[in-house]
Amino acid sequence: MGLIAGWGSYPLAIARALRRQGAEVYCLGVAGYADPALREICDDFRWIGLARFGAAIRHFQRHGVRRATMAGKIHKGFMFQPWFWIRLVPDLATFRAFLPHFLTRRRDCKDDTLLMRVVQLFADAGIELGPASDYAPELLVEAGPIGGRSPTPGQWKDIRFGWTIAKEIGRLDIGQSVAVKNQAVLAVEAVEGTDQCIRRAGGLCPAGEITVVKVAKPQQDMRFDVPTIGLGTLESMVAAGARVLAVEAGRTIILDEPSVVAFADRHKLVLVALDQAAVDLDDARVGQAPRA
Repeated sequence: MGLIAGWGSYPLAIARALRRQGAEVYCLGVAGYADPALREICDDFRWIGLARFGAAIRHFQRHGVRRATMAGKIHKGFMFQPWFWIRLVPDLATFRAFLPHFLTRRRDCKDDTLLMRVVQLFADAGIELGPASDYAPELLVEAGPIGGRSPTPGQWKDIRFGWTIAKEIGRLDIGQSVAVKNQAVLAVEAVEGTDQCIRRAGGLCPAGEITVVKVAKPQQDMRFDVPTIGLGTLESMVAAGARVLAVEAGRTIILDEPSVVAFADRHKLVLVALDQAAVDLDDARVGQAPRA
């Protein structure tokens, strides 16, 4: 099994899950992103540049890898730095694949477009990229309150309002998260990521009591860019004065749930996982809904 690892603890969780399932794991850690601890978990570990997809494919082919998955974050701000394409030193396969996106500008640079191009590159070489969550489904959060607190009726109004906005920006492939207060949008996630979106909302609203809603895109491909929360998300909330986090049940990854719950309870944060049907319920019924 091949693993392409980006930033964060999610690749570590996937590598451990694959090993528990008896897979021989060949991991390519993206330089500057992946955790070196992957070397101790995987059967084979190599560093690879972000723009070296041709080298990644050849490495997997040499080791007989026919199935692979991607896990971990790649911060996209690099794409807007001067001369970033030259500094990445792309190999020939990557250069040819992304020429229409970054040089001739004949194609867009939206997340889904770029990631589907990566999937196609590997597919053309006989390597199937599948969803990482298939190997660790226990990381997908279940519906209901996460921790000991449930939203108040007023917080439910902001959750429902934020859910609609977040689903729409997801449909447009802008981002997955929105920060709101009193049914007004404070910040929308774009290329900067969820944590920076939350902190920006805190700067705009020093009074705090912010609600954050993070959802999957309506067209979400579970092979990549699956919504993920962990301790870092909650730390950003505390720094920004945010009080509520609502995520989409069954389509959001929660990392180290016991630590997340303990942190949320300690800081009196409200965490809840919902689906569209629950959002459509009236406030009273949703507020009483038990966790599945």
